[in-house]
Order: sequence, then structure tokens, then C-alpha cells
Amino acid sequence: MAHRIASDVAPADAWFKSSYSENNGTGCVEIAHLTGTAQVGIRDSKDKAGPALVVPAVAWAEFITEVRRG
Repeated sequence: MAHRIASDVAPADAWFKSSYSENNGTGCVEIAHLTGTAQVGIRDSKDKAGPALVVPAVAWAEFITEVRRG
């Protein structure tokens, strides 16, 4: 897992809010599927210029599977 600045990870229009983010706006996560790689960028939607995590897409998929399981 790498930690980088969000703008270095993906362009602004590549990021989208996760459907798993809270509706009240306090826990919003945005993700970007990184073109040409098997990686996903993850950032806090309230800090768009801040840090982003870069993880393997398979790890993100496993995380989502676990979230769905509760």
C-alpha cells in the first residue's frame, strides 16, 4: 500500500464517491480506478488535495466483500 498526494494519483475527474460513504457527509470516501494499472486510489472527499492510498484492486475488492458481509 502506497501513500501519495491525491492529485499525483489520478486527475480530479477520475475520483468518485463510494456508494459505501455515509449519507450525512462525515465519512465520505472517494475512489479512482487507476487506468492501465491493477490499482485503486482512495481519498477523503473532504480533503481532495490531501493524501491518497493506492492499493491493489484485488485488495479493494476483498475489502468491499467484507463490508457487504457486515
